[in-house]
Amino acid sequence: MLKFTDIKQVYFLGIGGIGMSALARYFSSQGIPVSGYDRTPTELTLALEHEGINVHYEDNPLLLPAGLEISNSLIVYTPAVPATHQELNTLLNSGFSIHKRAEVLAIICNNRRTIAVAGTHGKTSVSTMTAHILKSSEVGCSAFMGGISKNYQTNLLLDSTGSDWIVAEADEFDRSFLQLRPELAVITSMDADHLDIYGSHEKVIESFQIFASQIKDGGSLVLKKGLPVGFMPEAKYKSYTYSITETADFCAENIKLKDGYYQFDLRTPKLLIEKLVLNYPGLLNVENSVAASALALLAGVSAEDIRIALASYSGVKRRFDIQLNNGTFVLIDDYAHHPKELRATIQSVRDLYCGRTITGIFQPHLFSRTKDFAEGFAKSLDLLDEVVLLDIYPARELPMAGVSSEIIFKLMRNKNKILCSKSELTKLAGTLKPGVVIMMGAGDIDTLVEPVKVQLLKYANL
Repeated sequence: MLKFTDIKQVYFLGIGGIGMSALARYFSSQGIPVSGYDRTPTELTLALEHEGINVHYEDNPLLLPAGLEISNSLIVYTPAVPATHQELNTLLNSGFSIHKRAEVLAIICNNRRTIAVAGTHGKTSVSTMTAHILKSSEVGCSAFMGGISKNYQTNLLLDSTGSDWIVAEADEFDRSFLQLRPELAVITSMDADHLDIYGSHEKVIESFQIFASQIKDGGSLVLKKGLPVGFMPEAKYKSYTYSITETADFCAENIKLKDGYYQFDLRTPKLLIEKLVLNYPGLLNVENSVAASALALLAGVSAEDIRIALASYSGVKRRFDIQLNNGTFVLIDDYAHHPKELRATIQSVRDLYCGRTITGIFQPHLFSRTKDFAEGFAKSLDLLDEVVLLDIYPARELPMAGVSSEIIFKLMRNKNKILCSKSELTKLAGTLKPGVVIMMGAGDIDTLVEPVKVQLLKYANL
């Protein structure tokens, strides 16, 4: 890869991805010209354009930026770009080296004091919380986050205080996180996922174990208690556990729900921090805040700074993101796309809105994930009072024979269920029962949130 000092231009294939856009913003902040391609305009790509980054939406080699040279141009791509992509093949045939996002992120992070947040779910919330705590303290940090922080309205934080800490979401997809060599790391979960990449749950676990083994000498691992990382006698880092349900090195005690938010005590190996208030809903976020607080304490943040930061944390877009609460309807937008994530989100809603009708609108993500976890999805969706099931969002995949949302639908025991296309959803939303509506999925279901919200508001005003 080029030395950073030699880079005169950066081009991104798939610039609209959450991780790719953070890198684009980083290079742009360094005064380097940045441009890129993505399949369709989104709120994020439009934001990049507003920031002066040129983005186009047609796969056309003639639209590649002028002045690209092998000697000084960095080309970054996401595996979501198909092998048949014309621009990709033009660049390859012209002799350019093409680099994955993870490689580039590692080059930025591995010479810094990196805090890496890994896990099959929970990593975006934990990385954003961790970054907010450090950023709010004297310790400071830069951060590459896997979502748009509502505190900062961005997925990239740049430090101006001289801090050497950098927080990075460590993505297990395509084994990307194995590029990182962190000083501090957390593993939030190790569920079976991305089996199209790994082949088996055992290989997923093995990959997380390798990730843990790459922590720098003298560093620390914070592990959700019970995860099968195993004791590594040769490890040169310290290992800690965290939990909200049992005794651990870092654990939440005396958890109380008050006015929709949680108050708890945080027990650590050295002290007890009493009556922390997380100004963000959901019991799953209490667990996330324990992990984030553990990392922050290990990085040198004070107990009082953690107290202030948790109280001011505003969350992440598309993570338990309340879009409407008008007495008739509560509308929540959530990124949940794995059976365990669905279960955790639905249970948090049950706790918070006890006694109200809960309707879930779910868009499955990937044919392979739907095929692998159809039974798990059905069981999780059965926890809802009513279910609206959308078509599968294919993302990087081609259709698979016999795989559709209907395989989940048929396994569900819930009788209050509807199969619905995206084009029909807005009209259907006007007939939903008053209560809580959760829109869940990692595809483009977020583009339907506003139309659904409009329909719910119309219903409430009748």
